[in-house]
Amino acid sequence: MTRNQKIFGTDGVRGRANIEPVTAETALKLGRAAAHVFKTREAHSRGREKHKIVIGKDTRLSGYMLENALSAGILSMGVDVLFIGPLPTPGVAYVTRSLRADAGIVITASHNPFDDNGIKFFGADGYKLDDGLENQIEELVFSGAIESIRSTASEIGKAMRIDDALGRYIEYAKSSFPKKLSLEKFRIVVDCGHGAAYKSTPCVLRELGADVVVYGNSPDGSNINKECGSMYPELLCQKVVEHRAAVGIAHDGDADRVIMCDENGRLIDGDDVMAIAALDMLSKGTLVHKTLVSTVMSNAGLQSAIEQAGGKMLRTPVGDKHVIDEMLRNGYNFGGEQSGHLIFRDYSSTGDGLVAALQILQIMQATGKPLSQLAKCWIRYPQIVTNVKVREKKPFEQMNGLTEMLAQAEAAVNGDGGRLLLRYSGTERKARLLMEGREESVLKDWSNRICGLIKNEVGDQP
Repeated sequence: MTRNQKIFGTDGVRGRANIEPVTAETALKLGRAAAHVFKTREAHSRGREKHKIVIGKDTRLSGYMLENALSAGILSMGVDVLFIGPLPTPGVAYVTRSLRADAGIVITASHNPFDDNGIKFFGADGYKLDDGLENQIEELVFSGAIESIRSTASEIGKAMRIDDALGRYIEYAKSSFPKKLSLEKFRIVVDCGHGAAYKSTPCVLRELGADVVVYGNSPDGSNINKECGSMYPELLCQKVVEHRAAVGIAHDGDADRVIMCDENGRLIDGDDVMAIAALDMLSKGTLVHKTLVSTVMSNAGLQSAIEQAGGKMLRTPVGDKHVIDEMLRNGYNFGGEQSGHLIFRDYSSTGDGLVAALQILQIMQATGKPLSQLAKCWIRYPQIVTNVKVREKKPFEQMNGLTEMLAQAEAAVNGDGGRLLLRYSGTERKARLLMEGREESVLKDWSNRICGLIKNEVGDQP
């Protein structure tokens, strides 16, 4: 790596496993740098012994390599390591707080394919690091300023495995569901995507009384997100109908998001979940400042429904980190993304797919209404989201004729209450185009023309 490169992206460090920056060598440096930053932030550890950092992971094969490299770097700086094994990202955040650790690390590439991996950091409070701390860690990795700082003899850290981490997270998740209610009358289909929730979600639902049918719970190190889970919800919808279930729940690889399915096999995405939960919270007076926080990707119909109920919706750039930052700035307690990242801050410091699903299940149980009926609380505007694989992220304004075409497309949809959003993904080599309006045929026409131009300019041809 050269000095002008960046390690951290929009959601930690991410890339192809064993190719920079997701290598054992860089993971070791990240471990050393992170240990130094967290050790020097507080002169005294949160416990009676050395500073300590929790390390959790999803089920990818490359997690073993990165886990050990990070651990070696952390231990060399005189900081202890607490291994908790495969656990959802929100579980790592919770256990970091529960064990009074100085920081937490989760090794995951979330919804990305098996051959990717990544490294995300949490502070002692369970929240993702701000840009300032990430920049400090990055600077230490590149500058080599801590190469001469090494603990020796008894000052070297030690590693321990925490056997009850899964149990701690299970009890925490259950605590977000009202004690007076149960799921005894519910049959629930769960697709864990062969990811980090393969034990926790089925266990919690069963302990709350549900009849659970599980898929995607046999991880082998290479099948995570493979034609299953929240990225491929078709299986979930099919199985819900087949098993005559009341609801379906699907997670991504690290289970910080959830996609659901109603009893008729209809998909329920993050916008649906936000509409159901936010309107319920508004009716109970529990939505802080009567405000839902979402991103620019959420449907305009969601905003309309919230406003009609006397609330308001704030939009942020794409990424749950932006949603959480806005929530923290102004004390809001609910926000999320259309993709299924839902943050119920009364319970969690990050997106939690299981906790989000439990909030919808408790509304179903309390009201006696099926999910299909609850989802009718709002009207979705026609929306088309198109992804174009690119070989490079060339600035859109430098593409021949694209600026003019975008202006024409915006004029066509804006007059009909719609909108257009074109951006590059922060975690993948993709251009993402969102078009929204009342006439789907108009959206399709402009989407095809815009994406065709981008493919001709920078498309990643197979």
